[in-house]
Amino acid sequence: MKKGDIITLAIETSCDETSCAVLSGGREVLSNVISSQIDIHQKFGGVVPEVASRKHIENMNIIVQKALDEANID
Repeated sequence: MKKGDIITLAIETSCDETSCAVLSGGREVLSNVISSQIDIHQKFGGVVPEVASRKHIENMNIIVQKALDEANID
């Protein structure tokens, strides 16, 4: 990461994953953190939308903080 580079915080959710990445200068990946819910939904035989939605909310702050920590961003 060079001084003056734009830092991007990218957040994405799919039906059963919550992810966050931090990039520098639009190309250099400083961190990429993915939290999967596969173990939670396996017992139901598939993704349960309401459960997935709640888990995204529960995991978001944790995933974002972990990505920032791994990228050494205060």
